[in-house]
Amino acid sequence: MLPPRSVVTAIMVLACVIGISYGQARFGQRRPGGRMSQGRSIRTESPEERNGVPTWDVDPAFKTDVFTFVRVEYDSYERPGSWRVDFPDSDLNLSYRLQQLTSLKVDPNGRILRLTDPDLFRYPFLYLIEPGSIALSSEEAASLRRYLLNGGFLMVDDFWGEREWAGFYRGIKQVFPEREPVELPLEHPIFHSVYDLKEKPQIPSINVAIYGKSQGITWEREDAKTPHYRGIFDDKGRLMVIICHNTDLGDGWEREGEDPWYFTEFSEKKAYPLGINIIFYAMTH
Repeated sequence: MLPPRSVVTAIMVLACVIGISYGQARFGQRRPGGRMSQGRSIRTESPEERNGVPTWDVDPAFKTDVFTFVRVEYDSYERPGSWRVDFPDSDLNLSYRLQQLTSLKVDPNGRILRLTDPDLFRYPFLYLIEPGSIALSSEEAASLRRYLLNGGFLMVDDFWGEREWAGFYRGIKQVFPEREPVELPLEHPIFHSVYDLKEKPQIPSINVAIYGKSQGITWEREDAKTPHYRGIFDDKGRLMVIICHNTDLGDGWEREGEDPWYFTEFSEKKAYPLGINIIFYAMTH
């Protein structure tokens, strides 16, 4: 069983609603010290490894009551290492923004875990990226199923088009053969829990955004023009999984310091608000 979310953490998350609202809190573009290549150490304690993202001390009295951003490491039958995309900048930047803009107390480093790691059940939130060719073992599928049905939450992000959807769908059906992903309507509270979003945002990679700027193109493939936010629910109606398809929140977090226009249009207006909404919702439902 996942440990129950503490009252202290719930109160701190609830303070997000009181403390900020969309259009009132200004993010302020952070300029990173330089790009970090893929495949570096997963440790992020040193200034070099943090790529210029500020760090902070965790109150010893709340060491077990901090939010920890956990990235899922998985195998791929086509793209080995795709689980690392946008790492570590996206994870560090989002953790920093949560600490900066909300009253949630946050681990500055985050973690990376396999689905069979016993520590998985210590954390209520998981992030899984680029799952279009995910290859789950039977043990991993069973562990993820148990984690989710016992109160955990999974956010899936950054995959595009029908082929990648089919690859992810095969994987998630290993976990829940009896459950179907359903489209979340814009009226769902996850789009309004802290920031009031007026649309289901499509967030492209920075290169696609800049290339398509003059034409208003925000999709990465012709069969990926419409962003989809689908959910998988448990028997009591609790949202266990949010699937962000034809969009890339992680790039909005990762690349925030590289281009002022991209930061303003996609990081500040869309990627961070929705990311904060999703985490708030996951921690309070």
